[in-house]
Amino acid sequence: MHKSYQPTLPAANRLLQKKWDDKYFSEHRILVRDARPSIDTRPPRTYLHLHMKLKKLQLAEERTATIERDNRILLEKMSTIMRTNSSLDNRNNYVGHSLNQEKRRRELLRVSRENSTMLKRIVDRKPEFNQNDWSTSWSRNLSYLDNISKYELDWNDSKPSSRQMHSRQQSSRRAASAPRASYRE
Repeated sequence: MHKSYQPTLPAANRLLQKKWDDKYFSEHRILVRDARPSIDTRPPRTYLHLHMKLKKLQLAEERTATIERDNRILLEKMSTIMRTNSSLDNRNNYVGHSLNQEKRRRELLRVSRENSTMLKRIVDRKPEFNQNDWSTSWSRNLSYLDNISKYELDWNDSKPSSRQMHSRQQSSRRAASAPRASYRE
């Protein structure tokens, strides 16, 4: 069989070369079989505390214990009612009262007194503006406006307003009392 073996490189003894190549190949196969991968393809480790939520379980147990205790108390009350003459005392004679009611009452009285004194000062104060003076001043300003305007006040309105009627009456009174000079060219 060593006579049919053809080594890849020239060798003096084909039998020894075949033994060496077979030994090298078997060592290579063992190394390939036992080789560890350079990339870790295993799934990640699973941690118990990530899958089993202990706090959630504890809260659920506490909630269940609370419900069980409330149910037991209700059952005891119902059994007491059933054993006795079935009269239920549901009257509540408690009268609620506020701890700061007196302070709020004093504060309300203080604010009421301040408001009444402020109202008295406002009512006693004489007005600084006279409505008659305002109306005469307004009519005087309208007449000034009519004197300096180039066009009539109602040149774009089809229906004259009360202001325009007032302005026309004022201008007609002025025209009747004193003719004005025209400076328009």
